[in-house]
Amino acid sequence: MLVSRYSCGKPGAPEEPDVTNTRTESDTMGTIEVPADRYWGAQTQRSLQNFRIGGERMPRSILRALGVIKHASATTNQDLGKLDGNLADAIRSAAGQVIEGELDDHFPLVVWQTGSGTQSNMNANEVIANRAIELLGGEIGSKSPVHPNDHVNMSQSSNDVFPSAMAIATAEQTVRHLIPGLRHLRDALQEKADAWSDIVKIGRTHFMDAVPLTLGQEFSGYVQQVSYGIERAERTLPRLYELALGGTAVGTGINSHPDYADRVAAEIAQLTELPFVSAPNKFEALAAHDAQVELAGALNTIAVSLMKIGNDVRMLGSGPRAGLGELQLPANEPGSSIMPGKVNPTQSEALTMVCAQVMGNAVSVSVAGSTGHFELNVFKPVIAFNNLQSIQLLGDAAVSFTDNCIAGTEPNLQRIDELMRSSLMLVTALNQHIGYDNAAAIAKKAHADNSTLLEAGLALGLLTEEQFNEWVRPEDMTRP
Repeated sequence: MLVSRYSCGKPGAPEEPDVTNTRTESDTMGTIEVPADRYWGAQTQRSLQNFRIGGERMPRSILRALGVIKHASATTNQDLGKLDGNLADAIRSAAGQVIEGELDDHFPLVVWQTGSGTQSNMNANEVIANRAIELLGGEIGSKSPVHPNDHVNMSQSSNDVFPSAMAIATAEQTVRHLIPGLRHLRDALQEKADAWSDIVKIGRTHFMDAVPLTLGQEFSGYVQQVSYGIERAERTLPRLYELALGGTAVGTGINSHPDYADRVAAEIAQLTELPFVSAPNKFEALAAHDAQVELAGALNTIAVSLMKIGNDVRMLGSGPRAGLGELQLPANEPGSSIMPGKVNPTQSEALTMVCAQVMGNAVSVSVAGSTGHFELNVFKPVIAFNNLQSIQLLGDAAVSFTDNCIAGTEPNLQRIDELMRSSLMLVTALNQHIGYDNAAAIAKKAHADNSTLLEAGLALGLLTEEQFNEWVRPEDMTRP
C-alpha cells in the first residue's frame, strides 16, 4: 500500500525555479525553455505561460492520484508485455516519489487550465519521465530512454486519466479524512447526549417557547444528523470507486490492451487498499461526472446539517447574561479589540463559514457536471478542486468544532431551569385535563398579567394548586 500524505489542498509553497538557468524541451509545437532545476517539460511550461489565472494550484491529493495511476499503469503494461521491465521500474520509482509528495515543487499548474486536465496529466508524464531518465543515467529532457507519452502515458489518455485521478483522490479523502472527522464529531455529540439525558429544558419552535425536552434529546438530534451525514458520504463511494482508465480518448479504449482496464484497476486497488474497479461504461465515465455531482450533493447536505448544529450551539450559548445562556461554551480567545472580557462563539462561526463555502462549491460542481458535452466533460479540474476543498474543510472543521467547542461545552443548569420554569408553554400539559381553550386562556392571562401559570389558573377558577402541581410536571412532558 502506498499511503503517505492525505492533504486535499494545494501543495505547500514551492521553491521558485531558477529562471536564469534553463534547458530546451520540445513538444509537437516546437521548442521552449524550461527551468533547468525542474523536471517538467514543454507542455507544462506552455500551460504555465498560457494560464496565468488565480493561484489555486492542483490539489496535492490529485498529484498523489496521478502518481498512483502512473505507478499502476507501468506495472500493468509491463505485465501485459507492452513495457520493458527496466523502464517500468524507473517509472514506478519516479511515480512513487510523486505519490509521497517528494516532487511537489515540480507540479506548478493551476486549476484554471484545460477542462480535461490534459496539462496536469502531461505535467505528471513529463516529471515522471525526466525523473526516470535521471534514475537510468540519461539526459533530462531527451525523452530517452523514457518518453512521457509513449511510456509513462502508455495505454492512457488525459481523458481517462484525469477522471480516474478525480475518483481516486475524492474516494481516498472521503474515506480517510471526511468520514473520520465526522465520526469524531458524532461520538462527542453522543457523549454529551448521554450525559445530559436527565436535564429538562424548554424547547423552542419558530424561535418561540415550546414544550420541554431534555438537553440530551436535543443533542441526540444532532447525533442523528451527523450519523446520516456519514452514511450519505459512504453511499457515494461505490460510484467513486469506478475508474475510467481503459476508455482512453472517447471511451472506446483505442490504443489500450483489452485487459488493461480491469488489471490497472486491480493494481490501483492494491496500491490504495480501496476497492477500485473498472467502470462498467467508459463512455459515461468520460462524458459525465455524475458520481462527483452525487458526492457534491452529499457534501452539501452534510454542510446543511453542520450549519444547523453550529448555529444552534452558538445561540444556546449566547449571552452570557443577555442571551439564552443555556450552554457555557469554552472561552478559547479574546473576542473583541474594544470590549474587554468579551468572548465569542468562534468555533461555530468558523464551522458555519465552512458550510457556506461548501454549499457554494456544490453549486459550481452542479453547473460543471451538467455541462459535459458529447463525449467529454471539460470542467474536470474545477469539479475536483471544489469537491476536494469541501472534503478537507468539512473534515477539518468537524474536528476543530469537536475539540475546541463541543468537548468543553457544559450546561448552565440554573439558567436552563429558570427559563424552563418561566415558560408559558408548560400549559400544554393541561390540555387533556381542562381542554385546549381553557389552557389557552390561562396562558394568555399569565402573559398579560406577567403572572405564573398557576396564578392565572387560580384566578380564572379553572384548577386548584394541587391539580396544577400534579398535572404540570416538566419531566413528564419529555416522553409520550
